[in-house]
Amino acid sequence: MTFQSIIFYVFAAVLIISALRVITAKNPVHAAMFLVLSFFTAAALWLLIYAEFLAITLILVYVGAVMVLFLFVVMMLDINFDKLREGFWKHLPIAATVAILMVVQMALLLMGKAINLKDAGPIVPAAGASNTKELGRILYTDYLLPFELAAVVLLVAMVAAIALTLRGRKESKSQNVGDQVRVKAGDRLKIVKMDAVVDVPAAPAPEVAEEKKA
Repeated sequence: MTFQSIIFYVFAAVLIISALRVITAKNPVHAAMFLVLSFFTAAALWLLIYAEFLAITLILVYVGAVMVLFLFVVMMLDINFDKLREGFWKHLPIAATVAILMVVQMALLLMGKAINLKDAGPIVPAAGASNTKELGRILYTDYLLPFELAAVVLLVAMVAAIALTLRGRKESKSQNVGDQVRVKAGDRLKIVKMDAVVDVPAAPAPEVAEEKKA
């Protein structure tokens, strides 16, 4: 076993353990920190296959931006996590079914490729080759449709996250466009008929009335 294989197994073990701790940790801050560890170990594995661009992008984008923002949101907002976990067992069968389907799909994908790691040997890029250029060429030619599907899935996830976290507040004021469109003239202006008002002279004060009698 070579030194590169030992490094691979060490980082792979750390990645699996940290990924399990992300979904099992009760404290959301601890889960976020384990996710950061998972990103770093995944970046190290990408460095072993000479994918420097993906490794640096993973650290800069996810660790440097996304996870920092997530930690700020978790620590600044007063979120009741006990209430969020109430429907865990209720939705567990559906979540387990989706997870099994994803595992089966990934297994079929790897079996279809028929990758023989023993005969492949170490991956060594050619002199002067740019993995960033090659990644862009393959991504926007051979894998254009999966790339667009992934973008649609991320858009749906973003809309779902906004819908789940959108909560109405009593003190906040908002416009209802539907009510504004359906409004009629009678709803805007109401004519009230009232009797004519006649000015009545005020009664004199008691002291003034007594002076007049005197």
